[in-house]
Amino acid sequence: MNDGRTAVVTGGSQGIGAAIVEKFCGLGYRVVFSARRPTGLADRLGGAARFVQADVRERAGHRRLVQAALQWTGRLDIYVNNAGVSVWRPIQDVDEAFLDLLIDTNLKGLYWGCQAAADHFLAAGAGGCIVNVSSLAGKRGSANNSVYCASKFAVNGITQALAKELGPHGVRVNAVCPVYVDTASIRRSLGDGASPAAGTPFDAFIADFAAKNAALGRIPRAEEVADLCAYLASESASAVTGQCINVDCGVLPS
Repeated sequence: MNDGRTAVVTGGSQGIGAAIVEKFCGLGYRVVFSARRPTGLADRLGGAARFVQADVRERAGHRRLVQAALQWTGRLDIYVNNAGVSVWRPIQDVDEAFLDLLIDTNLKGLYWGCQAAADHFLAAGAGGCIVNVSSLAGKRGSANNSVYCASKFAVNGITQALAKELGPHGVRVNAVCPVYVDTASIRRSLGDGASPAAGTPFDAFIADFAAKNAALGRIPRAEEVADLCAYLASESASAVTGQCINVDCGVLPS
């Protein structure tokens, strides 16, 4: 168990983020998690979790999360940068507002989280762990997805660079790279005409995708992404840093 250890999870109110929050709470962590709006998850988890309203695009929001953890438990051990947005759009339809939304959320928002966590870990001098939720789109390009892919390729680069930079201080930095996971947000995203589903109902699209692309014939569950985050945060992964690990049921073996 991990009684006393404290984790911060951004974008933790639903989908993969909620699964990560629930996983860490189940392992005995105390978890501070953020989103722009509450969903009642903290109430359902009782005293193990606390919600802090924050927009990851704002650098100060990450500082508030760190301070909330320290004020509550006196420590911070794990920082999970999960918040992100996925939208497909062909290049000719990309405008500055769309570019800013994805880059400010997926890239800058994650970077501010890494910075806030690193500042604390370096000042405390006791090491720590950062886990970035990236994507399989951070390893291969796909049509109508250039901005999202760019943001997630950047996440993987940040992960590798910070592993080298922070490793001498005992701070490990890794990323998880899921393929499609059945969440409300990806259902909405795939419902757009520019997405690979192109109007095909979600369940039919995913069944066809998994049959043709996944070695295991299925896509991963949010809980399986959370399992990998928990492993990377654990002492069992004490020799693992700078890795961007696929959670994809064998879609892209690497």
